[in-house]
Amino acid sequence: MTIKVDPTEFAEKRVLISGGTRGLGRATVDRFLAGGARVITSARGTLERIDGVEYVQADLTTAEGGTAFAKAALERLGGVDILAHVLGGSSAPGGGFVALTDDHWLSELNLNLLATVRLDRLLVPQMIERGAGAVVYVTSIQSVLPLPEATTAYAAAKAALRTYSKSISKELGPKGVRVNAVSPGWIMTEGTDVFLKRIQAANGGTIEDARQLVLAGLGGISIGRGAEPHEVADLIAYLASDRAASIHGAEFVIDGGTVPTV
Repeated sequence: MTIKVDPTEFAEKRVLISGGTRGLGRATVDRFLAGGARVITSARGTLERIDGVEYVQADLTTAEGGTAFAKAALERLGGVDILAHVLGGSSAPGGGFVALTDDHWLSELNLNLLATVRLDRLLVPQMIERGAGAVVYVTSIQSVLPLPEATTAYAAAKAALRTYSKSISKELGPKGVRVNAVSPGWIMTEGTDVFLKRIQAANGGTIEDARQLVLAGLGGISIGRGAEPHEVADLIAYLASDRAASIHGAEFVIDGGTVPTV
């Protein structure tokens, strides 16, 4: 289904999207572009130019990379009105907690928590100075429904991000900056295939066996499928838009009914 987008919804808005070159990140870039925003994003490597997007080559899992990205956003756009923290993922091996080394833990925390914290520290102050802005964090249902076989460190990092987003919302709301979080379940991206291959490598069997193992860990998905990236991106855009002007400090779950509790 094609979502109708107002091409002026984000006119003159300056939007920074972390991890915006593939998967959910790229869908988020496309959604804000469709709404008329000026967009800047980053990736570790080089990539083909995306029309209408400022691109910065930076490793956001490092302090140096975060500084370079934030500096480029301020210099090229003159500031940022919307922060969409989409960057995240997991590269830890399957095999449960005993398979996770200190390096695995640090990698997951840098990618899923500290990269966001650093960018906020560098960019949110200029929102406070203007008394306006919107920040959207992408957490995960794994913060409340972890998969112990393969994503313990990722789930813990996303849980920390969830708590951080709630805390910072208390601080920023009175200063004119809205803060919300989106908590997706399984999203059908290319990263899904990589994740399933890691599960397969750790447990043997086929990719379908790995898929069923994950679904069993989740307890199934009520609507029978994972979310499409554009569906999650549209929720991110809504929360960043003026249509959500009174929504603040909230977390919106988009998981097809996966989490079985209220």
